[in-house]
Amino acid sequence: MDSYRAFAAIYDDWASHMTEDVPFYVERARDAEGTVVELAVGNGRVAIPVAQAIGRPMLGVDSSPAMLAQAREQAAEAGVELDLREQDMRDFTLEEPAALVYCPFRAMLHLPTWQDKRKVFERVAAALQPGGRFVWESFVFNPHRAAESDGQWAVQAGIRHRIDHVPADNRVDITLESGASVSLWWATRSEWEGLVDVAGLEVEALYGDFDRSPFTVDSREFVWVARKPA
Repeated sequence: MDSYRAFAAIYDDWASHMTEDVPFYVERARDAEGTVVELAVGNGRVAIPVAQAIGRPMLGVDSSPAMLAQAREQAAEAGVELDLREQDMRDFTLEEPAALVYCPFRAMLHLPTWQDKRKVFERVAAALQPGGRFVWESFVFNPHRAAESDGQWAVQAGIRHRIDHVPADNRVDITLESGASVSLWWATRSEWEGLVDVAGLEVEALYGDFDRSPFTVDSREFVWVARKPA
């Protein structure tokens, strides 16, 4: 069962507000000397401009057949070569070490437990070449904003949806009018730092946004760069 099929149908509109991340990942990919991999590649929103910028094929992994079908179609239209694989990122493996693995648009938060995230970090660490980097982002949980949005219907890019917070599970449910839903499980700074540590990686940078502004107590986003020791 493809739990993201309903969102795949509206994804271009749903993600249309997110544009500032693409230049950030493009820059990271241009600096990478070797294989570039995107986890949770979705419909290729980020991977296609990254592949165009670096001028060579890259690998994209996603568990959703519907998302991957869109990525193949859009990559072909853009004249970009993507090696797209249907795979759960908890089972991610590579035939040769990568210089960069990145996971955009808070996709790591689709993993329910800390142990699930740990599996991904360990897989990524095993896949990286010495000096290789893992880059990902997530929102900073804000209880005030959560209280305002909990149980409320909202509109994003013309798409009506409801937000429900489940504090006991660190979970946010996003439900469309059709009844289709996806969930995000938030993580704290110390949890992310613990994941980096147990995977044998090192935090190279933590930004508060894609403009590389310093992370502060007022930041609403974690933008992490971890490095595999040389």
